[in-house]
Amino acid sequence: MVGVKRPVDAGDERKGKRTKTKTPTVPTKKAKAAPEKKSSSKSVTKKSSKPEKKDKKASKKKVEEEEEDDDDFDLDDVEDSEIDDLDNVEDEDVDMNDGGDDDDEDEEKEEEPKKAAESMIMRLFTRDIGYQADCSPLADKTSSRESHAKQKALLQERKAAKPNADMIQRSKQLWERLRRKSHVPLEERKKLIAELFDIITGRVRDFVFKHDSVRVIQTALKYANIEQRKQIARELKGHYNELAQSRYAKFLIGKLIVHGDAEIRDLIIPEFYGHVKRLIRHPEASWILDDVYRQVATKEQKAKLLREWYGAEFGIFKEEKDKTSELSEILKESPEKRGPIMHFLHELVNQLIQKRTTGFTMLHDAMLQYFLNTKPGSSEANEFIELLKGDEEGDLVKNLAFTQSGSRLMCLSLAYASAKDRKLLMRFYKDTVKLMAGDLHGHMVLLAAYEVIDDTKLTAKMIFPELLNQGGDAEARNEELIYQVNDLTGRIAVLFPFVGDRAKWLLPEVDQPVLKEVREVRQETSKKDPSVRRQELIKAASPTLLEFIAARADSLLETSFGCQFIAEVLFDADGDKSDALSAVAVAAKTRSDTKDLPFIGRLLKSLVQGGRFNSAEKVVEKVQPPLNFHGLLYEQIQEEIMSWATGSNVFVVVALTESDEFEKKAELLKTLKKGKKALQQAAAESGKDSKKKSGPTSSGAKLLLEKI
Repeated sequence: MVGVKRPVDAGDERKGKRTKTKTPTVPTKKAKAAPEKKSSSKSVTKKSSKPEKKDKKASKKKVEEEEEDDDDFDLDDVEDSEIDDLDNVEDEDVDMNDGGDDDDEDEEKEEEPKKAAESMIMRLFTRDIGYQADCSPLADKTSSRESHAKQKALLQERKAAKPNADMIQRSKQLWERLRRKSHVPLEERKKLIAELFDIITGRVRDFVFKHDSVRVIQTALKYANIEQRKQIARELKGHYNELAQSRYAKFLIGKLIVHGDAEIRDLIIPEFYGHVKRLIRHPEASWILDDVYRQVATKEQKAKLLREWYGAEFGIFKEEKDKTSELSEILKESPEKRGPIMHFLHELVNQLIQKRTTGFTMLHDAMLQYFLNTKPGSSEANEFIELLKGDEEGDLVKNLAFTQSGSRLMCLSLAYASAKDRKLLMRFYKDTVKLMAGDLHGHMVLLAAYEVIDDTKLTAKMIFPELLNQGGDAEARNEELIYQVNDLTGRIAVLFPFVGDRAKWLLPEVDQPVLKEVREVRQETSKKDPSVRRQELIKAASPTLLEFIAARADSLLETSFGCQFIAEVLFDADGDKSDALSAVAVAAKTRSDTKDLPFIGRLLKSLVQGGRFNSAEKVVEKVQPPLNFHGLLYEQIQEEIMSWATGSNVFVVVALTESDEFEKKAELLKTLKKGKKALQQAAAESGKDSKKKSGPTSSGAKLLLEKI
């Protein structure tokens, strides 16, 4: 049964290699025993052949009984002779028809009993299994619908077996009702919230780490009163570090911060002390840690969190006197720690940059502290600049521009960098210039580029096409510029080259120290004269802005920002200004409210005077070449000159009478003499009520009476 003969190739035919023979296939049910018994009787020895002949008939009867039996394989059904055959398989000799080399014969003899044993085991196990495989499907097989019903029932049983299953299920029902805010009356909502707090009180920690039940707690926080919120916060005390690292529970901390008060804040933030290095690198906790640091942490709490970037000892040893995060002060107290601190800080910063998590405000603060404590031109400073340039996609440099610390860092980096490095750093801001111009911090990077880059053609090429929409359609460009020049922050990048050193009225107070710092560094790192650089930038921007004023003068006169824009551009622009000046004069006539709006009056008066008024020296600094706006304006308003002379913007007429270059000054004075009574009446209006100060109309009318 087990000694199956297989022909072996001769050595010459095999060329020294063994050939593989196919393993005999498993016999079917009908011819299971008889052929195998016959073939095996020829290959076994005389000692083993006698017992098989005696048990042959018994084996046939056994096979027939097994074909009628539907039970699974049972070891008791196996014949003793077959078990004996398996036991004696290693002792049997295999007869070879074709002899080869002696080594091959030994290997064949060792391998043959093993394969025969495997074949024997397969027959024993597949005898019953094969029979069942050929049978028809079981009668008790359920339908697909019944199977799904059983699976659903099993799922419900598993949920019911979990802790607090009933309470969680009820709380989710309440949440489903509460989240539909517009469909729940106030009284019903109060009842639902009361019931919800009865369920979750004392069990908040069981709810917060599951994606569905944590939403129940968030809804409870949303509609709870301050005492109920404090109750939830106290229950979670000691677990906020773990909550911050949870994929779903981290949002609960955000809810507590938004809806909580100072007491809740002071419960949460101290639990992050000592764990900043691990949390800032955690994919979930890093965002909630940075949100807490940026939005709600006090100055002292921020300092404690940031100090842990300087080394492990700052997270372990905490003293009450350690209230500063300024690295310069820390190094001043302990200069011997400079090497380890700078190394630790650089490594942590580099890890976050390599992970491409560069949008954290805490990271930007740490990077600024590192750069401020490097010596300009040193290897540390140069390595830091290389770190900024090394981000091929530019995400780091872009993110830095939109935070206060990051913006200052980029301004100083541009100021200290070489001309080549400045070009490489500015290229990252392609397609981001307009977004930066409207940002509270991002616009400072553009101003730093104006101030320090000597290649003004490069600056104009990188910034102005996007900032001023120079490549777009004229109508779309003018429409976009209207919104930009009327935005408190967006107009800064447009007007800064024209304003120059008089930028105090244009810039926020927080920008003044940074701009001063950049200009001090520029003295050592830039070669071009600042005034020459400014004029070259103005020359590049002037054509677009003069065309814009000529096309949209009427719209610009609607706002005070628009009038400021017109004045600054017309005073300092380079090129032909005649079309823009004419458009302003026409718009001053066509607008019905021109004579009453004070900012329009200030604009027209400045243009008539031909320059800015120097309050220190009490003189008008006239621009060159002269604007000659007085003639253009008088042509438009000469028919209504008396209404202007007796209106709110009377000082426009006063400026016309005081202008030495105005050719029609005599004609104007003659017209005013004819309307002397109207001027006297306007000047006398202030005397009716002695308690009120004289307005601009009466003051201007008195001056005109003196002129005539």
